[in-house]
Amino acid sequence: MNYLVDTHIFLWSIISPKKIPQKIRKILNDPEPTKFVSVLSFWEISLKFSLDKIDLVGILPDELPDIAKKANFDIIDLDVKTASSYHKLPKTNNKDPFDRMLVWQAIQKNLYLLTKDRDFSDYKNHGLKIAL
Repeated sequence: MNYLVDTHIFLWSIISPKKIPQKIRKILNDPEPTKFVSVLSFWEISLKFSLDKIDLVGILPDELPDIAKKANFDIIDLDVKTASSYHKLPKTNNKDPFDRMLVWQAIQKNLYLLTKDRDFSDYKNHGLKIAL
């Protein structure tokens, strides 16, 4: 079983690990499964940083891919098949395009999503597996 890490879980893992729920922290510390950070998360973080909506505590967004690799995260790209089939993800109350694409990427790549965000539970009926 492999995991896609939601953006907030990735950031907490490097800035505020105590915010991560114990169950997710246990998964992150397990060397066996692969834990992915999506390039979408780097884009989201960079965008929010440029708009002063996020403080990275002395870290620049362009440093995050190297930090992710050092923290044993693999980076997953957004492939053309996933990007072009995004329209198939049913609409729910969640309108955040970053959240929705992470959900679609997890579904398409058969990954469990590591998140604390309960808004994603609407997608379980559409193939999303959540590790809460």
